[in-house]
Amino acid sequence: MGKTEFVNGDNFQAKVLNSDVPVLVDFYADWCGPCKMMEPTVEAVSEEFAERLKVYKLNVDQNPQIAAQFHIMSIPTMLIFKNGAPVSSIVGAVNQKALIEKIQAILEE
Repeated sequence: MGKTEFVNGDNFQAKVLNSDVPVLVDFYADWCGPCKMMEPTVEAVSEEFAERLKVYKLNVDQNPQIAAQFHIMSIPTMLIFKNGAPVSSIVGAVNQKALIEKIQAILEE
């Protein structure tokens, strides 16, 4: 089992914006086919970067205010936050290699 947890409006500030390590947030919906396709990839990333990156999932149907705040127009969208601000985004289903490369670039900055 990976390290992926869920966030919502109640804990987004504390877990994502106030995190002392970079955070990847997977904006998804239960009905979204490409989101379901990304689940194993997101889980694998959460395991691979467990010591250096927190990974959370946020349901856009249950948290429309957060999705709107970060201008999420399509899902899946993954935002990488660093020091409380989004620094990178991945829109749509991508392969694991592409996601890992994006994360490594952020972690090495």
